[in-house]
Amino acid sequence: MTQAATTMQDAPYLGQALAQRVGEFIQIRRAIHARPELAFEEHETAALVAHKLRGWGYAVTTGVGRTGVVGTLRRGNGRRALGIRADMDALPVPEATGHAWASQRPGLMHACGHDGHTATLLAAARLIAEDVDFSGVLHLIFQPAEEGAGGALAMMADGLFERFPCDAVYALHNMPGIEAGRFCFRTGPAMASSDNVTITLKGRGGHGAFPHQACDTVVAASSIVMALQTVVARNVDPLKTAVVTVGALHAGQANNVIPEEARLELSIRALDEDVRQLVKARILALVDLQARSYGVEAVVDWRDGYAVLVNTAQETALAVDVATGLFGPARVDAQGPMFTASEDFAFMLQKVPGCYLFVGNGAPGTPGGCHVHNPGYDFNDDIIAPAAAFWSRLTAAYLQDA
Repeated sequence: MTQAATTMQDAPYLGQALAQRVGEFIQIRRAIHARPELAFEEHETAALVAHKLRGWGYAVTTGVGRTGVVGTLRRGNGRRALGIRADMDALPVPEATGHAWASQRPGLMHACGHDGHTATLLAAARLIAEDVDFSGVLHLIFQPAEEGAGGALAMMADGLFERFPCDAVYALHNMPGIEAGRFCFRTGPAMASSDNVTITLKGRGGHGAFPHQACDTVVAASSIVMALQTVVARNVDPLKTAVVTVGALHAGQANNVIPEEARLELSIRALDEDVRQLVKARILALVDLQARSYGVEAVVDWRDGYAVLVNTAQETALAVDVATGLFGPARVDAQGPMFTASEDFAFMLQKVPGCYLFVGNGAPGTPGGCHVHNPGYDFNDDIIAPAAAFWSRLTAAYLQDA
């Protein structure tokens, strides 16, 4: 165990309770890692979560949003209710870590650390049930399908906040590239929206030797790719952020055939809803005009994805205070950077105030520094204890007698 983790485990609030138990949750994390499950297929993981929670005295509801689990603990007469969420799904990525606990399912792995998020919240669940005094209601939300499938929306459509009302909701994500165990917060917009766009260009195919008899979709697509770069450079306020990425361009199969059709796949991100809508309007207009200038037709399939994630001020301030009290100001960033990655916890924050925070997984060059969605990534087990301690202390702080 790292010196940083040992120091944090010795914090007065933790005592020996979590230090003696953390090994159990490292093993749980590694067991989940070895048996990864994709979105809405988290049956084994959900069953494990439900079994553990019941053993610690939680009222457990399964099948929320298909494979989601909610564990509820009520104490005292407090009227407030707190929700803490962890995600459970894996990714269709082949693992290349070589660890003894590496994925046993070819082509699948926990490449984003959701195994660690689940194990961390389970560690907190036990600590809270056995050692933390509070007055109110605690809902532990184990969410399926964060990786693009909209598991948060599925749980909400299944009545998550009607069946389990929350006055505030929190979640965390590990972050490679940041020192292990460092806590990072941000009030306001913290993560970007993410929209997916398919542009299909339809022209007139022909022989490569007679281009004047065709309407070339490849030339039109190439021009559109270059023109799209001007949206952020010339339409978005330089002090604001947006990303327009063309991740794929498919057209043709032979060097002497002008294809009748070309297709572009785009990823669009923004950290402000107004900017998001501006970028959409500019792309739609630009694509239409560019296509017509080349004599081809453009069909745009715009699929709204995750919303901008916005942390509320009061709930974030409380979380910062809790982390600072536990670990000291040197290990806490109260207003860290924004990230252009996306997260469907944003939809929960549109419904309930709260905060999404980051815990460092390891600095660059360390074992925890490999970035997520990479075959070599692994969750850093040393951050289970401090993150679980944070959840338990946050519960005590939020659910005081009021």
